[in-house]
Amino acid sequence: MGFVKEFKEFAVKGNVLDLAVAVVIGAAFGAIVKSLVEDIITPAVLTPALKAAKLSNLSELVIPGTAIKYGNFLSQVISFIIIALSLFVIIMIINRFKKKEEEAPTVAPVPTKEELLLAEIRDILAKKA
Repeated sequence: MGFVKEFKEFAVKGNVLDLAVAVVIGAAFGAIVKSLVEDIITPAVLTPALKAAKLSNLSELVIPGTAIKYGNFLSQVISFIIIALSLFVIIMIINRFKKKEEEAPTVAPVPTKEELLLAEIRDILAKKA
């Protein structure tokens, strides 16, 4: 019975739940970024290049006489670069917000009655010594 109890404690810990939520949100965000890259950014960037090469799709880029489709590889590299750049910009913006929060002046906490009393006792004892 101890194994089941330990597993329940592990599975319900805040860190595990936070990680589960992060994975789900990450998957949803990944789908949004993938759509942005494949449906908006990549066609906008590649359409002029494909027209110049007289192609309609990157998968048509092959090494003549072989089955090597380097166009698909180029598409994935471009998608990776755009995703990495997007994440970099998002993290940069988040870090700016965090800096603004850190820069806000913090007010020193007001000592409690107990702390004031202990300070008085300390001062009295220091005078006696």
